[in-house]
This record gives sequence, structure tokens and C-alpha cells, in this order.
Amino acid sequence: MGGAGAKHFVLVHGACHGAWCWYKLISLLKLAGNHRVTALDLGASGVSPKQVNEVSSVYDYVQPLMEFMASLPHDQKVILVGHSYAGLCISLAMESFPQKISVAVFLTAYLPNYNSPPGVLIQEFFKRTALESLLDCQITYQEDRPISVIFGPEYMRTKMYPHSKLEDLELAKLLVRPSGLFLDDFAKDGLLTEAKFGSVNRVFIVCEEDEVMKEEFQRWMIGNNPTLNEEDVMLIRGADHMVMISKPKELCQCLTNVAEKLS
Repeated sequence: MGGAGAKHFVLVHGACHGAWCWYKLISLLKLAGNHRVTALDLGASGVSPKQVNEVSSVYDYVQPLMEFMASLPHDQKVILVGHSYAGLCISLAMESFPQKISVAVFLTAYLPNYNSPPGVLIQEFFKRTALESLLDCQITYQEDRPISVIFGPEYMRTKMYPHSKLEDLELAKLLVRPSGLFLDDFAKDGLLTEAKFGSVNRVFIVCEEDEVMKEEFQRWMIGNNPTLNEEDVMLIRGADHMVMISKPKELCQCLTNVAEKLS
């Protein structure tokens, strides 16, 4: 594995999902450029033995990612890809390991900046999202604060996977697990700094027909990010939220373009 131009992609899933959601993209990236690909399960996700009530903080949740980044040799850099909620997770990795990331790719993902706590984005998302649009999602509360969520089948069908094959939707319905929200952790000041998080090159991939992270919200985050240039924004037309499932070839092309720019 490897060779001239080959890169190492690290893929980080969004809420309630796991490494399994990248299964189409992994093989395409390996074929496209002989790239190395690592897909991780975060805490209480995918095949992780932990349950959601055992993940008490966002640091428990991102521990698999942080341990992986720490294990990389000092002279090795990766292309770090975060989908949806994982934009917040890869941001923590950018803060801790800026020297090990050649570029961070935010795939229709939360895109924080260092001027305000990442939790501001979650608040903004819910301001723009009508509660009735969450359909059959189940949210667990503690002292009137949401602490975890599990996507409902109707929400997944109409909002997350509308352009996916029926068998992919059915597989996802079998595999999703509750995910913590960690609102208190992400509301803290000083989590991200200009010197570390702000020093990492980043790319944002916009999904045009995303019914979860609407394009307007994606563009709003891009506009509020001081270190993102116009040429670092890519668009996948007709893409829904689960673009790695519904349009894996188009996503692979975007990521291959990112890798080629680094060569």
C-alpha cells in the first residue's frame, strides 16, 4: 500500500453511525490512488463495546481518534475527514495534533472557529431546525438538557438517506446506536486556539441537497470561518447528508482532488 502520491485518509463518522458507513468510500479511495484508509469507531459507536451511558464526556467519545493520532509517527501526516457531528471531533484532534494533519476535510460537518466555543454551532443548528422536523428521533434529557439522541427510521429515510438505495437504508437502521451530544463540554471557552487548530489547512465539502445540514447552514459556517478560502470549498450536486453512501464516487473524486493538491 502506498507509492508516489498516496496519502493516508482517516475517516470519522457522525452521530449514531460508525466506521461501517464508509464501506463504499474505503474501497474507492484505495483503488483511486493506492491510498491508505483508516475508518474509526468513536466511543459507544459501531462495534465499540462501550454503551452510551459509559461515555461521560466528549473526551471519552473521541478517545479512539486521539489514541490513533497519538500512535502515528511524528513524520507522518494524514488527511482527516469528519462527517456531520464529527466536524467537532476532528477539531479537537486538530487542536491536539496539528503537526500530524496535512489537511482537515469537513464533510457537510460542523465547522467551528477559534473565536467562540464549538457548542455555539449546535445552538445555531437547533435555532434553524424546527422540532417537528426531527420526526421520530428519540432524544434523552437530563435536567431539561438533551444528553443523547438516536435517529428514528422515518427521519433516516426522509432526511438522512433520501437518495440512498433501500438496502443501504435498511442496513443503517440496523446499525445506528444512541450518541451523546456533550453540549456542556462543547460550550467551554478555549477548546480551540488560533495557534494550533487555526494552523491546520482545511477544506469544506458542501452537500447540495442535505436535509439535515441544509446548504444555507453549511454556507453560514463557511462564511464565519476566517481561515477558509473560496478555493477550499467544494460542492457535490444532488448530494444528501449520507453522501458517502449515496454518492461515493463523487465524494471519492473530491477527496482525490484534495490529495493531489498536497502532492
